[in-house]
Amino acid sequence: MLQTPDGSKIRTLYIDRDPNTFKAIARHLQGYHIRPKDGTEFLFESEIFIQIGDKDFQIPRDIFSSPGDSPNFFSLGFGAFFASPTEIFPGLNRHGLLRPPAIVPPSVPNRSGEVFAQLLHLLRGYPLEIKNETHRAELLRDCRYFHLRGLEQKLIPHHISFNPIRQRSEIVVRLEDVRRSGVSVAHDSIPSSGWVTYSRPFVDEETYDLILEIGDETTIVDLDTKHVEFLNSTKARFSSLQQIITGKVNPGLSEGQSTKVSIEQDTDMIVDGQARYLEGIGHGSEEAGVSQPAAKRRRVEGSSNEGRRYIVRNGHWRLRFHPNATGDILEFTLVAVKLDAYTEQRSRNHTRAFLGS
Repeated sequence: MLQTPDGSKIRTLYIDRDPNTFKAIARHLQGYHIRPKDGTEFLFESEIFIQIGDKDFQIPRDIFSSPGDSPNFFSLGFGAFFASPTEIFPGLNRHGLLRPPAIVPPSVPNRSGEVFAQLLHLLRGYPLEIKNETHRAELLRDCRYFHLRGLEQKLIPHHISFNPIRQRSEIVVRLEDVRRSGVSVAHDSIPSSGWVTYSRPFVDEETYDLILEIGDETTIVDLDTKHVEFLNSTKARFSSLQQIITGKVNPGLSEGQSTKVSIEQDTDMIVDGQARYLEGIGHGSEEAGVSQPAAKRRRVEGSSNEGRRYIVRNGHWRLRFHPNATGDILEFTLVAVKLDAYTEQRSRNHTRAFLGS
């Protein structure tokens, strides 16, 4: 039997495996470029081969080069498959090893191959028509699963526009989609006062005036106390946003216990299905309907306490901050831009739909 110079015997590896796979290995050893057909024929130096759902994917390694898209599920969760041969099987004693341990081709059976194919389409730079909110939710769900944070920020509902009256660029984002790293502040001439601005992390190169969209009937506006109350998870989300802003303005300040509300003449409002306006809430002016007969308008103004409390179905708000009189507490004011609200149960019932309709 042949021996090595140090006297140890040379062990022979007998190939009793698949002949087609061995043929590919032999051609690779001869210097030919071999392109694997699927995850079973995966080679370390080739593209990423993985099965997601019931589909096989061949993914270029540089497709995740955009900001925020790496590290991701593939570089973290399947690092053993996509590492170099020397990094695979950590702790394995390679001395005298004839063949490496067998590994199963990587697969993600619990995700949709069709949805992932659309994500790859977006990562390649192509536009994708989002059919409805259910479709968008599917894309965002898998973006978060695969940890593609940059792509996720491109897909969240938002609207960027330039306001020619204010001469400022604005971005509308839902409260639940606001991320800490995107929040910033624009100061006024008064110290520790100004407006909240925002830029989508990994995506936007400039900041915009933030317009928060808060829906799901979780906002209650009290017109008498001129304060706003939040319900359910919205309360925790808004409180967290206040803490972020306070830390950016002056970490030595504490945030106020309540949030003021301001409804101005330019606020577009629908209340109980009718257009309304408030001539500057807090300045002693009364509520009135738009284009209503005088008799009807008097009835609206003369209603006792009814209508003094708005439940907001959906609203757009600017967020302003300023110190209190003593300067030790940072107070917040939500300035209404557009509101859809109701004051009575009948208005809410009117918008109900029968199941299956």
